[in-house]
Order: sequence, then structure tokens, then C-alpha cells
Amino acid sequence: MKSIFLELYRSTIEDILENDHLHDMKNYIQHRDLSCMEHSIFVSYNSYLVCKRLHCDEIAAARGGLLHDFFLYDWHKERRSEKLHGFAHPEIALENAKSHFDLSEIEEDIILKHMWPLTLNKIPKYKESLVVSLVDKYCTTIELISPKTRNKIKKLAHSISQK
Repeated sequence: MKSIFLELYRSTIEDILENDHLHDMKNYIQHRDLSCMEHSIFVSYNSYLVCKRLHCDEIAAARGGLLHDFFLYDWHKERRSEKLHGFAHPEIALENAKSHFDLSEIEEDIILKHMWPLTLNKIPKYKESLVVSLVDKYCTTIELISPKTRNKIKKLAHSISQK
């Protein structure tokens, strides 16, 4: 049985999940053997839960978190900018997201500033942006060091992303 939080979370991102371009994220590895889609769902869901607990805008966190790495290329093999991937991909992800979805100001800030503090000049403007940025670092760490957790992330992402 799925938890009520998982059902509520999925309902906040359902329109994004219906977009075929989002599913292209499954074609790109993000960390170890996790796809960009799996990583983004992990970040998005955990950001949703944290923001719900903190009485922040959990919907913006879920949506912005899902789109934070919507850059659609293999960053291990190619570059889309003169800048290194870590510095360039938030702008590319935001441009892609804006071309496919109507975004709130908070969602845009989340996508653009999720690499803070690496991108020192892009300080999160909203609490939700800070939450997603910190949750992204936490999730990345877990993904890199825990094979057991990666399997759970894959199952979670699969259950959420089914059309």
C-alpha cells in the first residue's frame, strides 16, 4: 500500500510526469547507475516531505525539485557550455523547463539556484530553494555511497514515474 504522502506528492507533479520530454531524463546517468530521472524524483520527493514538515510550499519544492536537473544530455560525455557542468546545467535545466512547463517564480529559483553554494553568486531567494539545494546534496551523497539505497531509489522512481 502506498503512503498518503506518496499519493499527495504524485498528484502535485502529475502534469509534469505526463510530459514525454521529462521521461527523456531516464536516458542519462546522473550518479553511479541512477538515471537523472531517478535522482530527480528522489530529490523532489524528499524536498516535498521536508517542506511539508517545515510548512513551506511543498508543491513548488516537489515541482522545482523534479525539474532541477532537466538538462537532457550526458554530462559525463559532452559539454553544452564553456562552463563546467556543475556551473552550467542549472541555466540549461531552467531553459528546458520553461520551454515545456509553466513555472512559478519559486520553481524557477529552485532550478536556477540548486547548485548553491558551489554557485556562490546564485544564492537561493526562497526557503524552498534552499531546501531543494540542501536535499540535493544529501541525496547525491546517499546515492554515491549506498548501493542498497540506490535500489530503493530505483523502485521509488519507477512507482512514481509510471504513466
